[in-house]
Amino acid sequence: MKLPSQFYKPLAVGAPDPLREVPVRLERMIHFIPPHIEKIRSKVPDLISQVDVLLGNLEDAIPADAKDAARSGFIELARGNDFGDTGLWTRINCLNSPWALDDITQIVAEAGNKLDVIMLPKVEGPWDIHYLDQLLAQLEAAHGVTRPILIHAILETAQGVKNVEDIASASPRMHGISLGPADLAASRGMKTTRVGGGHPFYGVLSDRGADGDGFGRTLFQQDLWHYTVAKMVDACASNAIKAFYGPFGDFSDSPACEAQFRNAFLQGCVGAWSLHPSQVDIAKRVFSPDVEEVKFALRILEAMPDGTGAVMLDGKMQDDATWKQAKVIVDLARLVAAKDPDLAGAYGL
Repeated sequence: MKLPSQFYKPLAVGAPDPLREVPVRLERMIHFIPPHIEKIRSKVPDLISQVDVLLGNLEDAIPADAKDAARSGFIELARGNDFGDTGLWTRINCLNSPWALDDITQIVAEAGNKLDVIMLPKVEGPWDIHYLDQLLAQLEAAHGVTRPILIHAILETAQGVKNVEDIASASPRMHGISLGPADLAASRGMKTTRVGGGHPFYGVLSDRGADGDGFGRTLFQQDLWHYTVAKMVDACASNAIKAFYGPFGDFSDSPACEAQFRNAFLQGCVGAWSLHPSQVDIAKRVFSPDVEEVKFALRILEAMPDGTGAVMLDGKMQDDATWKQAKVIVDLARLVAAKDPDLAGAYGL
């Protein structure tokens, strides 16, 4: 463990100083693309204006014989486009793979000043973050990268969930953590083949009737990921980094995707992954605060300018705790309004 006096010092001579805070950016969706496909790369200029984060995926879903092409394709699209206020990320291959080192060294060398975040799969503990942290500092120094590349961990093993608090606090490079439900399900031995979302057999039964009759009882489906998302959000929030829901694999079931995203939003996640264009609009809708919620939150802030005391609004008591809740909603609404003129008008911002 690094001493507090060393925590914010560069890990290599000539590397940029670590950030003291995660940059404030709108990140409602992390949109995944396979960069080895030229047809997809040609759509990047249009995608930049449609998404909050564009991620070139090098790991799962990229065939082994296309790994080098995906890496080269990502470097090409990174160098060939202006991303403005849209984040540019990549998900590298996991650290125990034969491709990870080339992913890191080649991308930082050739596109380091364009890259915002490296997403690291299958993080099991702070040691994985420490390795990447040190290597990135050395590469930044060697290649003249002027701002630190941040690290985003994927929580997709039982050991990673166990160590999530240590992962969240491992480095000032930590941007946030995403839930990876499919790999986590396999790691835990969960009996599901779904990529995120619920399961029809995971639920609780309504009580039996007074006569003991067991027929006609309702099964209320439960959220398989509630505990893990809550634990991840607590680890992230207590370290001032961001929590994200990961993939929802059933592209044909938009209502279920929206429900899963909304659960994550209500629990404190700031965004989710979009693996299909249809999920971009779902994420925009879910992770942008509701118009009526924003208007009510603005009334709370107006009624309590300094956040102290208590007032009554529409028969409901508001105090310093609800003022803090309102500020969370309004701060997010201002970020959304800066990128979405229609919502800005609806919010009154």
